[in-house]
Amino acid sequence: MPKNLAKVQKKIAKKKGNVSSLHENSRDAKRLRRAGARSEKLEKLAAARGRATQPLLQRIAFFQIAAQESTEPFTIANIQDLINVYLARDSTELSTLQASRRPGRPTSTREDILKQQIDAEAKEYVSGLWLPDMEDPETLEKLKDWSGEWMNLNTLRFARVKQDGTKRASSFPPKGQS
Repeated sequence: MPKNLAKVQKKIAKKKGNVSSLHENSRDAKRLRRAGARSEKLEKLAAARGRATQPLLQRIAFFQIAAQESTEPFTIANIQDLINVYLARDSTELSTLQASRRPGRPTSTREDILKQQIDAEAKEYVSGLWLPDMEDPETLEKLKDWSGEWMNLNTLRFARVKQDGTKRASSFPPKGQS
């Protein structure tokens, strides 16, 4: 029995003709409702997955731009400089939001979101920021050729770089402190 909405509609249309002429509580109408609900649920899950992976894709895109300008693999010091630039990318927007707020007024939603994001990334950097292994020449070349899609990241090697300068290998997709 098909579960895809389009397949269910096609099968019922072959059997009954016009789908709109179904009785409200018929078996075919129930199959259509189930298939429609399943399609909506799958779309919601796909959208949530996309929202969850978006910050990581933006992070990797930032490092991809930096890799485009380089010809040789990065050292840990260079990677830490890039990380500091990456972590400071929203500081100008945050300072303008703070300056535009009148004294005594609550913070804006955008300001709160930026503060939370900056704090979370700073904490992650202390324990190990997840990023492509830019010391590896092969990974650096693959990063330069990366198309920007989540599914194409499994060919890259990843590492966690800590604030104290240590680096350890990590996995894709990131799982906590892998």
